Amino acid sequence: MSPNVLGALLMMASMACFTLNDTAMKLTDGVLPLGQLLTLRGIFSTLLIFALARYLGALRFNLRWRDWVLVGIRSTSEVVAAYFFITALMNMPLANITSILQALPLTVTLGSALVFREAVGWRRAVAIGVGFAGMLLIVRPGTEGFNVWSLYGLAAVLCVTVRDLATRRLSPDVPGMTVTFSAAFSVLLFFGAFSLGETWQPVTPRLWALLAGSSVFIFGGYYFSVQVMRTGDIAFIAPFRYTGLIWALVMGWLVFGDWPAPLTLLGAAIVVGMGLFTLYRERQLLKR
Repeated sequence: MSPNVLGALLMMASMACFTLNDTAMKLTDGVLPLGQLLTLRGIFSTLLIFALARYLGALRFNLRWRDWVLVGIRSTSEVVAAYFFITALMNMPLANITSILQALPLTVTLGSALVFREAVGWRRAVAIGVGFAGMLLIVRPGTEGFNVWSLYGLAAVLCVTVRDLATRRLSPDVPGMTVTFSAAFSVLLFFGAFSLGETWQPVTPRLWALLAGSSVFIFGGYYFSVQVMRTGDIAFIAPFRYTGLIWALVMGWLVFGDWPAPLTLLGAAIVVGMGLFTLYRERQLLKR
């Protein structure tokens, strides 16, 4: 098996794990308050991520002050994104919220141009515009299907965009697992404090199983994503991140009986297509 094929399989496995994590969280049916839910999952997932980072020898805290500021911005964005994303996930079909998140490559490219003054040619600019038109087909503002949860999904995209922009500015020698652990620990601390204002609910064996499963899937997602970085040509592998939408469509249909409306599927196809084109153009520019 070639390194590129192995890398593509690892990327698909990573996307499958993250989708299964979302599925497990959604299956909790909002029985637990948000703070309690993310605190309990955070305990499991933070410990697993810490163990993985130690195993890989990728946990280092003697970072430069500039990098700590960026890690702080990234972790704060992760906390806010978790609030908006999980709230939207509990109230929207799985495939719909996943479709909205597919706009990330476009929003990160746009953010890089606006914040860092990175050059964006007319082709990628058009792709971003068309991609956002596809996004409008997914959320459909002004229609009966549009609600506040769609706005929560868009807010999550904005937060994750800030997170990824901060990640891009980190020094190359900052271990990725240190950054991941810092974000997971920040989510745990924030929602642990947030949950003190909630009335904790009893956790049934079914809920414990879902929380444990969710944590294992997060661990698997991060583990496979780390292996992806070590395998094959990332320019070849990166497009396979969009298989997350396929997994979401399958799980949404099998587990929840949901299937997106035709306009949502059309919008998702446009967003994915423009995202793939943006990745292609970035690869072409790097070759120059």
